[in-house]
Amino acid sequence: MRLFRMELPCWCLFLLSSLQSLSAHNDFFTSIGQMTDLLYTEKDLVTSLKDYIKAEENKLEQVKRWADKLDSLSNTAIQDPEGFLGHPVNAFKLMKRLNTEWGNLESLVLSDTTDGFITNLTIQRQYFPTDEDQTGAAKALLRLQDTYRLDANTISTGDLPGVKHKSHMTVEDCYELGKIAYSDVDYYHTELWMAQALKQLEEGEESVIDKVTVIDYLSYAIYQQGEIERALEYTKKLLEIDPEHQRAKGNLKYFEFQLEKQRKAAENEAPNEKERVKRETSKKKEKSKKNATFSLIPERKKYEMLCRGEGIRMTPRRQSRLFCRYFDNNRNPMYVLAPVKQQDEWDSPYIVRYLDIISDKEMERIKQLAKPRLRRATVHDPLTGKLTTAQYRVSKSAWLTGYEDPMIDTINQRIEDLTGLEMDTAEELQVANYGVGGQYEPHFDFGRKDEPDAFKELGTGNRIATWLFYMSDVAAGGATVFPDVGAAVWPQKGSAVFWYNLFPSGEGDYSTRHAACPVLVGNKWVSNKWIHERGQEWRRPCGLNETE
Repeated sequence: MRLFRMELPCWCLFLLSSLQSLSAHNDFFTSIGQMTDLLYTEKDLVTSLKDYIKAEENKLEQVKRWADKLDSLSNTAIQDPEGFLGHPVNAFKLMKRLNTEWGNLESLVLSDTTDGFITNLTIQRQYFPTDEDQTGAAKALLRLQDTYRLDANTISTGDLPGVKHKSHMTVEDCYELGKIAYSDVDYYHTELWMAQALKQLEEGEESVIDKVTVIDYLSYAIYQQGEIERALEYTKKLLEIDPEHQRAKGNLKYFEFQLEKQRKAAENEAPNEKERVKRETSKKKEKSKKNATFSLIPERKKYEMLCRGEGIRMTPRRQSRLFCRYFDNNRNPMYVLAPVKQQDEWDSPYIVRYLDIISDKEMERIKQLAKPRLRRATVHDPLTGKLTTAQYRVSKSAWLTGYEDPMIDTINQRIEDLTGLEMDTAEELQVANYGVGGQYEPHFDFGRKDEPDAFKELGTGNRIATWLFYMSDVAAGGATVFPDVGAAVWPQKGSAVFWYNLFPSGEGDYSTRHAACPVLVGNKWVSNKWIHERGQEWRRPCGLNETE
């Protein structure tokens, strides 16, 4: 019998370029673009794993052949042991097997076929997502659930608008979301996802997570939201499955005591008066809700409504004042023979969109330049004056200059030709890629009066205008919305939108407060140019009135 040790090739060099790119980054969940590298890493690991499995199967096949051979031999030998060993060759082979071949078999069984796979895995694990990435992605799902009013079952079954690759969530996935919400003392989402995990268990899905564990979390989350009666029902359900569950026994007595206490307190009050006040309060709230105008709705609600495509709509009269046109910016030489397509998106603040304004080749080049440099996007902290990361801005960004590629200069010149504004004092082209549920909650692009030093270090004044390229279509979500006025601008690949942040007087236009809605399905790439005041004195003369 010829025994040998399997050697595996090491696949460590396969993804060196990807690993070098990944090594400089973290917060994977904040950029879909960089997360794509992880797919190639995982593919490489699967290849290594399959090689390991093949080596193990080969080893087991040798052991199996050896065992089958000896099984047949032993069955024959033990029928007449003395007669069998009376043959000198059989006696010799028995000595040989026990002295040599069983030792070789032991070496084969103990041989390590994991070298290539483990080496590859060890090298690449240092570039894997962290606990922060997993938690960040989970919280993004909860954010999408709230913003787009999705129930847990819709997300779990993967039945989302515009999806190409439908994916189901397991009981373990739902349980994990519930636990992360529980750790954040978010009992509302804990209930939703533990209830979904329980639903899938009751439908027969097999899981290492049992009903007792899920119901334990579920009843406690419901209790923390003040619904003692429902919490009691689930506690009884838990005890039906596990009558000796000590915590559930204690909770059962506690919930029953609290309900009895509430009942006695209710009996001591004037029930009729209490009910009358309750009804009147409810009617007032309902009336107030019906009469509320869009302007009185809290900004967070307006933001979410606009992200869902709800909210204010233009009157037909206002809508009739919006036009599409071919635009050459006062016969700019670059666009006299080939004017660009321009359309009005909103009247106040005035927002225009330029169609087919950047080519596929240019967009791919920008992404190619930006991807290795993407870093977690930061925001300006008004308290410390420093840049910091924040949960309300989930994306990664990079800055590109004309020194890196002549194409960037060409794009900057295009923006100057179409806006008529000086680019020498503008900020570099910023490229952003949004992650799982990527968003940027309502904010201003310009510095307010309470931030007098917002752009002092640049020495170019305030941000007078914003130019925003859309470099990808987004299957669902991802709109740019203006909550104060009810405007929603949806991503359209190859187009760009433009608006002024300041009035000609230099005063900030507070109606330009805007937000990037969470990306529900898809991969959102944008690039923007923030244009500053200095250098625009003769291009956009100052107005005499504050809002002029």
